[in-house]
Amino acid sequence: MSAEAFRRRANSDGFIVVAVLWILLALAALVSVFAIYVTNTELAVSVNDDSARAEALVSASLELSAFRLVTTPRESRPTRGAFSFRLGRANVDVDFCSETARVDLNMAPKDLLAGLFAALGASSDDAAQYADRVIGWRTAPTTGTEDPEASLYRAAGLNYGPRGGPFGDVAELTLVLGVPPAIAEAALPYVTIYSGRAEINIRDAAPIVLAALPGMTPGQLSTFMSDPLPSDAPSAATRNGTRQNLVTTEGGKAMRVTVRVRFDTGRKIASQVVIGMGGNEKPYRVLSWQDDIDLQSAPSAAAAWEQARGGG
Repeated sequence: MSAEAFRRRANSDGFIVVAVLWILLALAALVSVFAIYVTNTELAVSVNDDSARAEALVSASLELSAFRLVTTPRESRPTRGAFSFRLGRANVDVDFCSETARVDLNMAPKDLLAGLFAALGASSDDAAQYADRVIGWRTAPTTGTEDPEASLYRAAGLNYGPRGGPFGDVAELTLVLGVPPAIAEAALPYVTIYSGRAEINIRDAAPIVLAALPGMTPGQLSTFMSDPLPSDAPSAATRNGTRQNLVTTEGGKAMRVTVRVRFDTGRKIASQVVIGMGGNEKPYRVLSWQDDIDLQSAPSAAAAWEQARGGG
């Protein structure tokens, strides 16, 4: 073979080797892409499967909570409680607490609302102003006259006015004129629209809610946080200046159920559901359902109570 023919043969073989290498690299890239696709698909299916199972577990938790409540005589029905169970490769922790442990935005009087804002860090004057605006938000305007509350919103340059009726959601507190976003957000774990009562259940309320009661002193707050709570706590509250019509030890018809699901895979999901007890057709009805909540920033009243007393 001549030298020229040999060079041509070598160049041809080199080209083939390079082409084969490029093909192998392309195949490797396709395999990598396919592997990533399969992994992501598996992860997405797993997440969706966990979400579906979590919803079923939360529903089971509601059924068990309602069963515990409706099978107990009304006069001895608990206003809060907790239990755990295991089902579907997951551990489930449940606690429930009456909504009377929270401040009802639609029923609370001005001094209780102001007390809550003050307990969250507002000055006395500012707290009173925030309370006025909350009451203004929920109060229907007088027919045939200009609404002074709506005028305040227009003067502030807002493109909306007060509801002029009961709060439809606690999140509306963030829309109330003058209430700082930080104060409104901090108040959300301690307010409700489902209690239907002006009174606070002093056996179940979180420390901040207890501190909101007019006339509440640090010493009295410490007494209320004792375990067990003195049987004459409502009377003691009244003697120390708290209005009788703002304290109770009774629960209401609405219960907040907090469900924490821990799958064997390590994934955790938390939900908070408010249910209304009683009814002609069903033992309970769902009033509010929140999934994947941040329990650190929005603890249940029962959990906050236990944490304050060192119970976990």
